[in-house]
Amino acid sequence: MTYRLADEPRRHALERPDVLALTGRGMSLTYRELDRRTNRLANVLRERGIGPQSRVAVLDKSSPQVIEVLFAAAKIGAVTVPANWRLAAPELAEVLSDAGAEILLFHSAFEDTVSYLRAHAPALSHTIRIDGDGDDDYETLLATADATDPGWTGDADDIVLQLYTSGTTARPKGVLSSNRNLGVCTQSGGPWGFDSSSVSLCAMPLFHIGGLGWVLVGIANGAHNIIVTEFTPQSLLDELEHHRITNTFLVPSVIGMLVEVPGAAERNFTALRSIAYGSSPITPALLKRALATFDRPLFQVYGLTETHGAITQLDATDHTTEGDRTHLLRSVGKAYPWVELKIVQPHSTDPAETGEVGEICVRSPQNTVGYFHRPEETSNAIDAEGWFHTGDVGRFDQDGYLYITDRIKDLIISGGENVYPIEVESVIAEYPGVSQVAVIGVPDPMWGEAVKAVVVTTPGQSIDARELSAFARERLAGYKCPRTIDVVQSLPLGATGKILKRELREQYAQQLSTP
Repeated sequence: MTYRLADEPRRHALERPDVLALTGRGMSLTYRELDRRTNRLANVLRERGIGPQSRVAVLDKSSPQVIEVLFAAAKIGAVTVPANWRLAAPELAEVLSDAGAEILLFHSAFEDTVSYLRAHAPALSHTIRIDGDGDDDYETLLATADATDPGWTGDADDIVLQLYTSGTTARPKGVLSSNRNLGVCTQSGGPWGFDSSSVSLCAMPLFHIGGLGWVLVGIANGAHNIIVTEFTPQSLLDELEHHRITNTFLVPSVIGMLVEVPGAAERNFTALRSIAYGSSPITPALLKRALATFDRPLFQVYGLTETHGAITQLDATDHTTEGDRTHLLRSVGKAYPWVELKIVQPHSTDPAETGEVGEICVRSPQNTVGYFHRPEETSNAIDAEGWFHTGDVGRFDQDGYLYITDRIKDLIISGGENVYPIEVESVIAEYPGVSQVAVIGVPDPMWGEAVKAVVVTTPGQSIDARELSAFARERLAGYKCPRTIDVVQSLPLGATGKILKRELREQYAQQLSTP
């Protein structure tokens, strides 16, 4: 079947019109309702001059309306730009200006930000409030709009989505996503137990491929998709039980929060078919706790915004905590059949040997064609043979399993030795009482960089930094051991649950430079 984003609500409206498609923020929509509402919204957009390849921005926390905007825009050939609502107003203005967004649909919680955007995003000529009941608000416009399907389908290589990179290490870049990219992305749901009877929980932000891609996998299968706007660990466990969730995707930091909720292991998770996880490395210690808590198949996946989600998978059968295969818990599995992977030596194109560490490169129909209006950065990332250079460091073992060693930018060089933080973090995470850990490099006058560990404890427990340091020294080479260990209340997290190491590095570098 040829995938076209615009055709997804149409197809399911014909095949399963009365099945629930989306639930969230107090509303539920069947596939028939989703198709009709997106027809109406598409015509609202078209009346405002939006057409093929126009950029349509949406600023809202995760909600069914974000998905409606995506499909409505696709039905007139426009490109959706989901905005990261966690950014400051000037940062959002930069993103919308870069995209050339002509219209913005937004939730009133961001009214002040939108006032700034109206003045600082030059191409922005229209705004529509998603909530409220004014004459120009979302539901009022839908109620009076023409319900005729605009009829646009588009070609495989048409751009339909423009996600912006997180901006944790540099200025955000617009990643171009085609129908072909998203179609291949949705193929990965089979091993996770997705089908038309699935009830899928999306707890990831929809401005991120981990969230939006997850919903698109669910919709491709005709599943019922539960979209969580905000959550606490307790409320997320409640959602899993109440809706009898069959499939979900979580990040390791959220899994860590869930397993620490008192009584989590006594909950009823029998409906769960699988939990997929990824977006950042997981430690073997946390993985073992997750298996004990949920007692359900876990699949680890690895991917990037530029690859439109997962390109490798560690199967549930590889998640063993006993025997001679436990080392696989540190890997991200093997490439999907349609994905090519290779390791090249850092800062070169020479292939690395099996077991040798280097940069991970991927070639796949999931790969983006490039960054919007960034030809130089596109050519730096995608070489002439179509290999995307991920910036991630890894290695293959003799059986073809991929191990993510770290981000190139997170590599610590201390006294001329390379230190990969995830290796140190995996050891520290085994220490009793450690809930979260981040290892970074901080400036050091003698060694260039010194290894520093920042640790969050499990609630109700305390850690002696000296004893933890001794624990690490027994298990790591001396140059890898943290020279300092700080115990803190929390770590800075991005919207997807990733630990923001750049913020930690800046924080400690500033402390060291302050007299």
